Amino acid sequence: MRKRMMTLAVALAAAGVGVVTVPPSGVAQAGAARVTAVELAAPSSAPLPSRIAVHFDLANGQMPENIALGPDGTAYVTFAAARQVAAVSPSGATRILATLPAPADGGVNTPVLAFALTTGIVRTSDGTLYFLYASGDAATTGLYRLRPGRAPQRIAALPAAGLPNGLAYDAVARRFYLTDSVLGTISTVPLEGGRAEIWSSAPELASTGFLGANGIKVRPDAIWATNLDQGTLLRIPLRHGRPGPVRAVATGLVGIDDFAFVGAGDHQVVAALNGPNTLVSIDAAGRSRTLMSGADGLRNPTSVAVRGRTLYVLSAAYTTGVDPNLALATLPSC
Repeated sequence: MRKRMMTLAVALAAAGVGVVTVPPSGVAQAGAARVTAVELAAPSSAPLPSRIAVHFDLANGQMPENIALGPDGTAYVTFAAARQVAAVSPSGATRILATLPAPADGGVNTPVLAFALTTGIVRTSDGTLYFLYASGDAATTGLYRLRPGRAPQRIAALPAAGLPNGLAYDAVARRFYLTDSVLGTISTVPLEGGRAEIWSSAPELASTGFLGANGIKVRPDAIWATNLDQGTLLRIPLRHGRPGPVRAVATGLVGIDDFAFVGAGDHQVVAALNGPNTLVSIDAAGRSRTLMSGADGLRNPTSVAVRGRTLYVLSAAYTTGVDPNLALATLPSC
């Protein structure tokens, strides 16, 4: 685990994402990592009321990568390095729902990151969870379905040479959209599973050396995605199910990972900037401002979800080596 996290830190640094070097004991003994407030914190121009609701177990690979919310406030998360899917109750209790088998090589053939990991997750209205697993192994990399009380089942194989990352569901079209951060693509898979088809391989999705297309969301008239390497928030119009021209809604977002919309429209986005340890809001003009920072407890934030005025923010501590967590923040009333 220690070597895997150091590999990730080196890769992030090579990609130009600001990171903190974690000493060799940083993963196995999280409290030993020497990280200063200056390294973790960015000034917050409009801080939100927030608190750390749950602290996860770094030594056991509980690095939360992505989140889906249930109607009762349960947060369903993927623990990347543990290869797990978990449910976090509103009271903060964490229950492991599934653990994916490690590939025979231990995951070292997983592109770029060299460790197998669970990534994007979606919950459908019937309570079924769908999530992605990147293992570098053709027999296990893919989109999985997890019905309540059942074992996970792979419903679509995905390229072992890629890194499936973001996952979104279009309830009207009854199909999933997913990003591949290594191949620089967005693919689709029917709800019932089957063959994945590349929907877009536009150059705006490509990696420039580390990870490209990352977070993804479905809106009524467009697919939105982020590109970590290029620091962009992208909008791709839906034209009878096919992609239109890609437009960069916002640029200069160093280390942008996952994101979420606030309200029903497209006028405000909140996004996690992984390396800079910040959560930002992005308006319709593409202007961003900091909402939370390392001073608020963010440790490599990976994903965000919105329920009413509450923001759920996951931090994976991939490179800080300190306190992976779930933070809750309150948006101002309109």
